[in-house]
Amino acid sequence: MMVDSISVASTSIIGCRPLCRRAFSNNGFFKRRLNQCVLPASELRGQRVSCFRSLGTITKQRCRLFPSLSIKSLAMELTKEARPGVGKLSHDFNYSVGYGLSPNRLWPPKNKADNPSLHNPLLRQERMGSGWLVAIFEWEGVIVEDDPEIEKQAWLVLSQEEGKSPPPAFVLRRVEGMKNEQAISEVLCWSRDPTELRRLASRKEEIHRNLQGGFYQIRSGSQEFMSTLISHRIPIAVVSTRPRRVVEEAMDVVGLQNSFDAFVAAEDVYRGKPDPEMFVYVAQLLNFIPDRCIVFGNSNSSVEAAHDAKMKCVAVASKHPLYELGAADLVVQRLNELSIVDLKNLAAVESTELDSGEAEIEMEEEDSATSPASSVAVADHFW
Repeated sequence: MMVDSISVASTSIIGCRPLCRRAFSNNGFFKRRLNQCVLPASELRGQRVSCFRSLGTITKQRCRLFPSLSIKSLAMELTKEARPGVGKLSHDFNYSVGYGLSPNRLWPPKNKADNPSLHNPLLRQERMGSGWLVAIFEWEGVIVEDDPEIEKQAWLVLSQEEGKSPPPAFVLRRVEGMKNEQAISEVLCWSRDPTELRRLASRKEEIHRNLQGGFYQIRSGSQEFMSTLISHRIPIAVVSTRPRRVVEEAMDVVGLQNSFDAFVAAEDVYRGKPDPEMFVYVAQLLNFIPDRCIVFGNSNSSVEAAHDAKMKCVAVASKHPLYELGAADLVVQRLNELSIVDLKNLAAVESTELDSGEAEIEMEEEDSATSPASSVAVADHFW
């Protein structure tokens, strides 16, 4: 079959290998050369091929394109067979709009603060915004002034009364933020009897109260910052490893007895800092996810406990210098240095550690019994 031209717009011949050759025609009067393409009929069966009889429409330069097109189409076909997934645009993205339809969706991203059980769309939208957060304050050193020397002196007096050796300075730094029972049993190792632990913890608090003298003072900037949070309808909670009656008495003195939405004291938890139990319990009381909880503490144990609970932490440098609290998300001297925008920026950063699903790789120790080390003897004259 003589093909003078192929309509590329109407038919795609990729995958078909046209064979181009030159033929000579001799009618007795003159000899001329014809360009012709032979297409395999078995491969083009059922396809659409446009043929033109007039040779004047085909230029010599256009006919020369057929060998190059043949090589190019063959190379594309071989590349497609070698790499079947390359060059193919997939439209099966399996996007699902809504919540809970597809756990492996790509867009929109999952919002941890969303609650599909809320039937009010305005409340649900407010919950998904970065303004939905809770502020968790430590009582000592963040809201009221705290003298660490009084705490150390109370432990020294208790050790003298009980006939124990006075704890060194590094041990006293270690028990900062712990419950009294936890410090006595786990760090000081004075006793493990529950009755004796309660007696020693009560006596230590009595000594601390006598040394304190019932004098409490709000830190500069704390009350202004709390008023700003209340005006923006941000819940406020307070935690302390002191007994509840001691903290409530201090709240009455400074006039903050009705300023908190939740209050967790030593009686409400089993362990104190650096265990995150206090902060997790407050989040459960207020029905907040950890990513939207911001902890305000004044020590590295507070930062460690907050991060272990997957919460953000703002360190207040009340008894430690700024450079020692660099592990916190923000470090300030006073609370009034912060703004609502700073808190929203912290709340907007969601932790991916919970949803990563990546298991930690544990290195197995090589058993020396199964694979003994081989020793190689080297002669002295070798070197």
